[in-house]
Amino acid sequence: MPGRTAIGLDIGTSGVRAAELSYGRAGVTLERFGQVALPEGAVRDGEVVDRPTVAEAIKSLWKASGLRGKKVALGVANQRVVVRQVDLPWMPRSELKKSLSLQVQDYLPMPVDECVLDFQLTEELVDDGQRSLRGLLVAASREMVMSNVAAVSAAGLRATSVDLTSFAVLRSVGRPMGDVATEALVDVGARVSNMVIHSGGQPRFVRVMLNGGQDITDAIAERVGMPSSLAEAVKRGAVDELSTSELQLAHSALDLMVEVFVDEIRSSLDYYGASNPSFPVERIVLSGGGSILASIAPRLEQITRKPVIAADPMSGVHLGATGLDEHQLQAVRPLAAVPVGLALGVMS
Repeated sequence: MPGRTAIGLDIGTSGVRAAELSYGRAGVTLERFGQVALPEGAVRDGEVVDRPTVAEAIKSLWKASGLRGKKVALGVANQRVVVRQVDLPWMPRSELKKSLSLQVQDYLPMPVDECVLDFQLTEELVDDGQRSLRGLLVAASREMVMSNVAAVSAAGLRATSVDLTSFAVLRSVGRPMGDVATEALVDVGARVSNMVIHSGGQPRFVRVMLNGGQDITDAIAERVGMPSSLAEAVKRGAVDELSTSELQLAHSALDLMVEVFVDEIRSSLDYYGASNPSFPVERIVLSGGGSILASIAPRLEQITRKPVIAADPMSGVHLGATGLDEHQLQAVRPLAAVPVGLALGVMS
């Protein structure tokens, strides 16, 4: 019999996804996973802009997937989230959260009272006898967070926690006892992608990137002059009836956008490496729907000269009666990192 359960809900640009985990004597079990597509424009760059449409999609997701719980852990990631490494004066951890808003205004581009704040402690430092706390400061626009929470409420659910998407990815695919000391996890979404670099499960760098797989689809559609649905099929290599010139245009658009995306990852790795020479990235791990594109991994491996592997967010959990066959499980595996990680965070 399953013990306690938790549901992680990922509201993405192209769809809503949820994973229900149970916690029992045998460990963690994935009980259910489901997803429902969203129309273009309902969520823009990670922020809900059409609340009724998103709420209806969440209701459909619950009905189709057999999810019963009403409490969810919600993830956020967009341009209205700031993540920075900061050093704060040492204080007991019990006091840190209470005084955080008084400590961090100088690090933020927006007023503290307009933010939801969090601080992920990474290490304690001692310099000339002075103790300090180093960690990642997370500040999210309160307006943006409440907009996403309101969509969940409109669907008849309750968001009991709001977490940074990058931290969810870290929980689900970042192995603290892995075979490398430091790795970069890159979750490639439709419009928003996330990078988190960690050492043994400890986050050291986070970046939210406003590009992803849908940008590649749009580039193909514009370059060739075709509907987005057909461009998506071309991107995935599922269309053969194009002319030679159309295929050449499509491939040139795809190659260009992959190059732009890979270069942004490389520049982020370079920036991290310059400020963290003691913890060099040894490997890159890809997840997310956009990571399925065959050309991303080899090009990323070529330009960074680091091994690139596919994430497996289900390797750390048992598989319950999900209702998904083996083929379906393989298809959703790249998409599960965020919702599975959000659910894991409820019990951490």
